[in-house]
Amino acid sequence: MIDRFLEGNKTFIEGEFTEHREYYRDLATGQSPTVLWIGCSDSRVSPDRITGAMAGEIFVHRNIGNIVRVGDWNFATILEYAVKHLKVSDIVVCGHSDCGAMKALASDKESNEAYIPLWLSNAMQARKDVEKRMPKPSDPEGLKKWRRMIEEENVRLQIENLRTYPIVRDAEKEGKITVHGLYFDLETGKLDQIA
Repeated sequence: MIDRFLEGNKTFIEGEFTEHREYYRDLATGQSPTVLWIGCSDSRVSPDRITGAMAGEIFVHRNIGNIVRVGDWNFATILEYAVKHLKVSDIVVCGHSDCGAMKALASDKESNEAYIPLWLSNAMQARKDVEKRMPKPSDPEGLKKWRRMIEEENVRLQIENLRTYPIVRDAEKEGKITVHGLYFDLETGKLDQIA
């Protein structure tokens, strides 16, 4: 696989990199993205690819389940850098269909893993909120719709968590940033604004 990536890099250099040489030369001296993208680590949901963005346009933070953990120093550092130094104007929390993290959250099976359940506890409120509106169905089609509801509710929950950080609250209040909730459907390739 690494050999394929190295060959792909040669193709990139001979094609896009050479074609847009001045653009990449400018990027070599610094970045000025306008968006902080908080997304899932899922390999099928690459922000640049699904938005058609160029390198340097999106500052990206990804983790399992596109979770914004309250009180996370790693995440707070990303926020501080994005808002204060890069001066992004938009923050996106993006969820997606067929999310493995949300499937695990929706599952009633006991996990023998150490870290994933602990991490997913940061999204459990999304499941609880969906369960208040609709009990977990038993048929496959109903279960798929129910999981999608959890995936979308998780985006909304993570936006709430994002707003617990003073740097976001203040920048939003001052009109310096706008927060968006997006959802990517793997089956259709469509990206929708849901919050």
